Amino acid sequence: MAVFPTAKDIYIEVDGRRLAAAQSYRVKTTREARFVESFGSAQPAGTVAGQPRHTIELTRLQVVGETGVDFHALSDFTIVIVKPDRKILFTGCQWSGVTEQAESSDPVSEKLTAVAAARLEVSL
Repeated sequence: MAVFPTAKDIYIEVDGRRLAAAQSYRVKTTREARFVESFGSAQPAGTVAGQPRHTIELTRLQVVGETGVDFHALSDFTIVIVKPDRKILFTGCQWSGVTEQAESSDPVSEKLTAVAAARLEVSL
C-alpha cells in the first residue's frame, strides 16, 4: 500500500528547525536543452542540457511553534518533502511569490512559491 506525504511531511526549514508545514505541494523542474549544430550537416550532432530549475509551490502553510512569521522575509531556506523511503531536500530556496487568501469565517491560507538552487534526495 502506498503512503503519501501529509502536512507533517512537507515543511520549510530554516537553520535546521521547522518553520512551517504545508498541506500540499507541487514541484516543477525544467531545464533548457539546445541542439549542437554541425557545419554542413542537415541533422544536429547532438544536444546539450542546461541546468535544472526547480519551482516549488506550497499550499495552506501553517506556522509551526511560532507566531508572526513573515514569509516575505524568508531567504536561503530549505523545503523538505518526506516520502516513505527518502527525503527530498530543496536547498538554497528563495521565494518568488506569496499569496494570502481568507474567507469570512476561515483562517488565512497562505501559498508560497519558491525557486531552489539544488535538489537532493536522501535515503531513510
